[in-house]
Amino acid sequence: METQIRPTVIERRSIAPRRVRLPAAAGVEARVPPLEAGDRLTRAEFERRYDAMPQLKKAELIEGVVYMPSPIRHRRHGKPHAQMMTWLGLYSAATPGIDLSDNVSVRLDRVNELQPDALLRLETAAGGASRISADDYIEGPPELVVEIASSSVSYDLHAKLRVYRRHGVQEYLAWRVQDQGIDWFRLEGGQYVALTADEDRIVRSRVFPGLWLDVPALLAGDLAAVLAVLNQGLATAEHAAFVARLAGSGVEES
Repeated sequence: METQIRPTVIERRSIAPRRVRLPAAAGVEARVPPLEAGDRLTRAEFERRYDAMPQLKKAELIEGVVYMPSPIRHRRHGKPHAQMMTWLGLYSAATPGIDLSDNVSVRLDRVNELQPDALLRLETAAGGASRISADDYIEGPPELVVEIASSSVSYDLHAKLRVYRRHGVQEYLAWRVQDQGIDWFRLEGGQYVALTADEDRIVRSRVFPGLWLDVPALLAGDLAAVLAVLNQGLATAEHAAFVARLAGSGVEES
């Protein structure tokens, strides 16, 4: 009897390929997420994302929340900002030993890194409360901070004001462009108290002797009158004594 041999049938089953996550190539960093308004971040993560967006000109971290302003307009921000920098620049030029900066990031704590429109600070050797870090940031509260705000409802006069006050910024000046008003506060007993004009309509800084401001002239766009009043302040004995004190502290002009 002849034996029949049946051929063996091999079933072929399709096996789905396994996805294998490969490690990033050496020297190649993972993509940094972009900054978005409203993000809740630590200061370290905020700086990491900000540094990865060189096209971004201004962003702030306030109480752990990212704020990103709208595009800058001329009459509402650019022009008043330039006028304020001219006023502060003249004072800085006549006062060796103080430090003027424009739109610089200021580290205050783990969840607050603000970027004021302008600031004046004393060097640490002269008793200033802030310092320049090894990576070129301002750390700690400057003595005077200036913000160009659109109106009284701006976050400059609410969230930012509270942060500046809590961290000991001695004077805070906010120009409310749409409201046609200027608020200049002085820190007293942990609270901001408004500096008021004298009989000559001049408001005078308590931290920076000779820094005088003719508020009506500034609001009227009369920069020449603003600078004329400032020059009066620079000619006072108080300003001369302040410059002498800075020179005695060994502070050099920044």
